Formats: sequence, C-alpha cells, structure tokens
Amino acid sequence: MVTNIRTIAIAGAGTMGSGIAQVTATAGYKTILFDIEPKMLQQAETNIKKSLAFLSSKGKISAAEEETILTNITYTNQLSDLKADLIIEAILEKLEIKHQFFQQVAELNGSNCILASNTSSIPITQIAAKVPNPERFLGIHFFNPAPIMKLVEIISGVQTDPTIATSCKKLIEDMGKTCVMAKDAPGFIVNRVARHYYVEGLKTLEENVADFETIDALMESSGFKMGPFKLMDLIGVDTNFSVTSSMYQLFHQDAKFRPSRIQQQLVDAGFHGKKTKRGFYVYP
Repeated sequence: MVTNIRTIAIAGAGTMGSGIAQVTATAGYKTILFDIEPKMLQQAETNIKKSLAFLSSKGKISAAEEETILTNITYTNQLSDLKADLIIEAILEKLEIKHQFFQQVAELNGSNCILASNTSSIPITQIAAKVPNPERFLGIHFFNPAPIMKLVEIISGVQTDPTIATSCKKLIEDMGKTCVMAKDAPGFIVNRVARHYYVEGLKTLEENVADFETIDALMESSGFKMGPFKLMDLIGVDTNFSVTSSMYQLFHQDAKFRPSRIQQQLVDAGFHGKKTKRGFYVYP
C-alpha cells in the first residue's frame, strides 16, 4: 500500500502544515500544500525556503537537494486541487470544520485515497464518523517543529483498517520518523501527558506564585529544553488553548484540564505567540 503513494496533500499552511509539507517533500513525494488564505501560503513558502536554505548552509542538504525539495511542493488555495493518494489535514481544531473538509475531499478522490488528521486532541473516531469509507481514516500526528521532531503518533479509530494504519506507520518511518501506535483517546499519548505542563504552569501564574519568565527559567534549569510559556508561544497560544479547551470538554469538564483565563485573554487580543510577534513574550 505504501508503494502506491506518490502524491501527498497537506491541508493547512500554518506552522504544522508547512512543516509536514517540508517533511513529505524532502522524502521525495509530490506534495500539495493547501490553505484557503493566500497570505498563509505565501508565508509557508517563505518559511520552507528559509528552513531549507539554513539546512543547505549547514551542509545538511546539498544545493541540488534543496532545489528538488522546493520543486516537489506546489501551493494552492483551491480545494479542487486536493487530489492525492494521502491527504493529511492540519486545520483548525474544530470538529465541524474537519467534518466539512473531509466530506469535500472525499468527493474529489476515490475510496482508495487515505485520509488522515494531524489533530492533537479530537478522537479519530469522532472525525471519521461522517467520512465516507471510514476504514481508510486515521490519525497521523506530527509534533512541532515537524522537520525536526522525530516522534509521530499513528492513531487508529474504531473503524480504521489495521492494514492501513500499519502501512502509514511504515510510510512515515521511511521519512526518518519514529512512530508509535496509539489508541483513540482524547489527547492520545503525548498531549494527554504534556497538557499538565502547560495547565499547571498557567495555574501557577494565575495564583501569582511566580511570573512566567521565572517559571520558564525554573523548568529549563530542571532539564526541560523550553519552559511552558516559551513552548506555548512556539506552538501557538491559540492552538494550545484550543487543544486544552477540546480536552476539557472531552474529559467532561475534569478540573485538571481547565483552560486558563490568562491564555484566553491573549487569544482574544490576537497575541498568538511567535507567529504574531507577541504572545507571553514579545518577538521583535
């Protein structure tokens, strides 16, 4: 099944989507990167070129490889262009939007097209519920930044064909990633465990135990590569808040997943982290 995949489409040209596109293009696949916003596509192309230029300058890839990778990627804001052997969705963490997207791309592609979501928290079975031929649907969850982070979660829904899940695991491993098979539960493995790194950091801030810079410094001095607030800025404050809110609902308002009012305020103000030049920190 893996050998039949020639073209991979990525929906969503944000940080995650553009990173996944770089990964698939680097692995030699014809890659289609889609977003309804032309500005997002322009920014994604700029970021991918910058990333590859850096790798080339460090001798990680040759100039010829850099050019080939760039040639492998096409950018489009037309949904009708999303015709591929594998489609990976990396759009908003809203179930109704994902349902609508997959219903549309299912009409454009045959039943052999594998459909996958990069969702961080929404159960795969819930997304697949309104998708034609749900046995070809699964979760392929990359971590940010996708070109650097090795881990990828492969998540099977209740109806996912095990053969398809196994084939996709091999496909992603052949791209140089380390895959783990996860069962379908809110947050899967990593986000369920890691959620409290953010949530408890925010609670500590809310209770005025320490400011966010101090909390970050303490966590980094304890061995973490990034403190929770720097990490939220990198991921996207809005994305992180959306995942926490989703998990809070999926766990029936369990207090340990309660979203933070401080994070809500930043989202309302449009301070979404590095991508908007301001989140918890300010980025010149």
